[in-house]
This record gives sequence, C-alpha cells and structure tokens, in this order.
Amino acid sequence: MPAPLNTALLLINQRSRKGRTDASRARTLLTDSGIALLQPPDEDARSYPELINAYADRVDAVIVGGGDGTLNAAAPGLMQTGLPLGILPLGTANDFARTLGIGASLEQAVKVIADGNLRPVDLGEVNQHLFLNVCSIGFSAELARNLTAESKKRWGIGGYALAALRLLRQSRPFSATLIHQGERTPVKTVQVSVGNGRFYGGGMTVEQRATPDDGLLDVYSLELQRSWQLIALLPALRRGTHGRWRNVRAFSTTELIIETRRPHYINADGEIIGQTPAHFRLIAQALRVYAPSAGAGK
Repeated sequence: MPAPLNTALLLINQRSRKGRTDASRARTLLTDSGIALLQPPDEDARSYPELINAYADRVDAVIVGGGDGTLNAAAPGLMQTGLPLGILPLGTANDFARTLGIGASLEQAVKVIADGNLRPVDLGEVNQHLFLNVCSIGFSAELARNLTAESKKRWGIGGYALAALRLLRQSRPFSATLIHQGERTPVKTVQVSVGNGRFYGGGMTVEQRATPDDGLLDVYSLELQRSWQLIALLPALRRGTHGRWRNVRAFSTTELIIETRRPHYINADGEIIGQTPAHFRLIAQALRVYAPSAGAGK
C-alpha cells in the first residue's frame, strides 16, 4: 500500500562517487515531487544513526544518497527509529538498489520514492554489525582493503577489476571452519561469502534466486586449489550459478559461525568491520524501503 511522504531527512554522502556532483539535482527532483526536505548543515559531524535519531520526530522517512557503504552506515539508525528508507544510488556499485529493482538514474530513483511503495526487507548481521548485501572473508575482503576511495571514484566498477587482477597474484587459500546447525565443517577456501541481497561487488550475484526479503542468508565457499581459478568461475559468479560447481559449497541458513586458523578481515557491504571469528544471523523484515511495486516495468 503506497505510503504518502510529506517530509524527509536527506542525507547525501558527499564523498560517494556522484554525491557531490548530483546533490543539487537530487534536492530539486525531490522537492519538485512534493517532498519537503530537512538536511543537516555541512558542519554537523554526527554519525548517520545519531542524525536519524535526532530528526526522527520531524520526518516521515530518511532519504540516503550514496553507495552501499553509505546505506550500511545509516541502517542502525533506521532500525532504531523504524523510519522507512528512500535510496538515491550515487555510489560506485549500488548493488542494494539493483537488488530492489531501483534504476540507476536519479529521476527513476526519485520516482520510486514519490510513488510511495514500501517493501519490508531483511538485514544480515555479523558480530553485531549490520549488512544489506553481502559479507565476505578471504579474497573479497582483501580486495576491499586494497580498493581505495580514489580508485573507486576515478574508475567506477572498473576499479574492482583492476584491484582484483593485482590481488590474484598474491592471494592463497586459507583454512576455516563453518559451524552450522550443530556441525563443524573444516574447509580450505579462497573466499566465504554470506549474502542477504542478490547483488554485490558491482554486479556479482550471491545466488540467482536470492531476494532481500526471503528470510534466508545465502552462503558459498569457494574451495579452489588456486586463486587464479576465480577467473574461470567469474561468469558463474555473475549469474549466481556458482553453487553448481564441484569446488563450490553453497547452502542457505539463518545463522552461521566462521572460525579461521588465523584472524581474517571481514568485509561487510564493501567496508572492513573487523576480523574473524564471525557470527552471522538474519534479522527478518528489519527495514522498510521504498521500492518498485511488483508489477513495475511489466
């Protein structure tokens, strides 16, 4: 059921790929759609959750402009207040927007918000840190550590490919234990990923049937002998069919623990948030997001 939106808190990450260049146009499109905007002054250094809580009693929703890392930063405040989220895809990959069917253009994104269709979505949590798309340990986490904000801004999604090619030469499989449904499974893996949404990493697919409201986390472990075998697996990773490969372990769950022989970095929605061990759980219907209706585009 469409929810009328009168006043919104607007948070635009000026450091996101298109945050600075498109901020003014975003404000114009939103106000032209009849939405009154409240925006913190530039000198307000409070975190997104602090800002959302401070403005909660004055707005009907929060509109966030940026990439997946920006949405991730806002998620705790949205959960605390129960305010719905409007997404302006101004980042590099914008995978969560893609998962929800929100177009890449500002005009399309603003129309989705103005139409008022709300969709409840799940969130993942790792070590009490929320994630929208995917959390990874191994190759993707090392890639996130090596991918600078400058290269993302300059090269866009191509920056992921450049950094990945450099990293392949030095990446090695590592030992991990997957603890799931009371069983401990030792693995030798290049990467373990736990996904809530469908897309991540600029168009990679966690699982081809995954949706952010299916009540499941989708897990895969790339148990390859050599990191360079990722190149052969790449087409399947883009389609989300990698679970059919002999050296890929894939399953769905609502809770998982990953232990490693030595600490490994954890990448959540493109941001390094800590190190293993990693305790994952699903939080069902944690957020309401403005998204295209089921019949949109048909």
